Amino acid sequence: MSNAIGIIYANSATDGLQGLALERPIAAVPFGGRYRILDFALSSMVNSGIRTIGLVTPHHYRPLLDHLGAGKAWFLDRKDGGLFILPGAFHGLVGTNHTFCIKDLKNNIEYLDKDFAENVVISSGDQIFNINFKNALEFHNDKQADATVIYKEINNPCDLTEKVFFKMDKDQKVSTIQDKKDLEKTKLLHPYFVNMLIIRREILLDIIEKFSSSGCIDLIDILTANLEVLNVYGSPTCSLIGTIRTIKDYFDRSMDLLNLEVRGRLWLGEDRIHTKIKDNPPTQYTSQAKVSNSLIASGCSIAGEVVNSIIFRGVILEQGCQIKNSIILPKCHIHAHAQTNYTILDKSVTVNGENILKGSLNNPLVVLKKTVI
Repeated sequence: MSNAIGIIYANSATDGLQGLALERPIAAVPFGGRYRILDFALSSMVNSGIRTIGLVTPHHYRPLLDHLGAGKAWFLDRKDGGLFILPGAFHGLVGTNHTFCIKDLKNNIEYLDKDFAENVVISSGDQIFNINFKNALEFHNDKQADATVIYKEINNPCDLTEKVFFKMDKDQKVSTIQDKKDLEKTKLLHPYFVNMLIIRREILLDIIEKFSSSGCIDLIDILTANLEVLNVYGSPTCSLIGTIRTIKDYFDRSMDLLNLEVRGRLWLGEDRIHTKIKDNPPTQYTSQAKVSNSLIASGCSIAGEVVNSIIFRGVILEQGCQIKNSIILPKCHIHAHAQTNYTILDKSVTVNGENILKGSLNNPLVVLKKTVI
């Protein structure tokens, strides 16, 4: 789709992931057995025909570069367009509420100046979804919109925190941003912003020029303050969307994958989620292995019991160990007769025999990378 380029903000930070995002941005956190969270936004743009994508990165971007390389797995190793690394201005400081900081774009203005695409598709990199932006882009062009925000509808706005709700007229033009307290008094469906939007490139350049000297102002706040001046429309999506900000978010969205319907909507449709290819051998299951309702990636050795769990690549589970309601990241080694329940093990964790690791549904136990127990 030659009339659009993409920008993904992969520099969001949080202190709610209990160490999973300590040495990596949220976008680089492993997810679903073989993916990174960033893969979902990146694949959605590629599947929409966007072949020029800029990635706003934090200061600890090495895990992102290790995963992305030149972008070959996403068809972005190109002479024309491709994948661009855009260093963030504030490195995604924990505690800030900015999603699309204008200062980040000002520091990478050449990315926008050198391209002649009419539109820019912008997304956060801390969400799980599979969206094709083609319909939203067609809607955006048909309405001759300056910006188009992508939204979902929800019955109970109390279920979502830190979300932007808005009101539209019959033509789907955004008229006001609604106060969440007012929303709670009604029983209607309420549209909320899913941290994805389309904006005309020239309009974005004009906004950057006018507002970049004012510090880290959020793009959505600028659009909100100029609804009377700009033509801002809303385009709906029916995609599953899960934002990852806390360890509970990560655990719940991961366990959702054990539902066949969820896997079908995310992975098994026409648009696939791409990720880094690794030539691992198939997983080996011994005669003592017992596996039920679990996702197990390639390159593993399974001799224990696995129930309601997600096992990443290269994990070794020895005979007699029990893995229940857990997420085991790559290259972990669980020795004989060890047990985990409601546990998340980061990469390369070793659990020696007879140890029992147990968290709870609302507070999963997190074990940091390379820990030996």
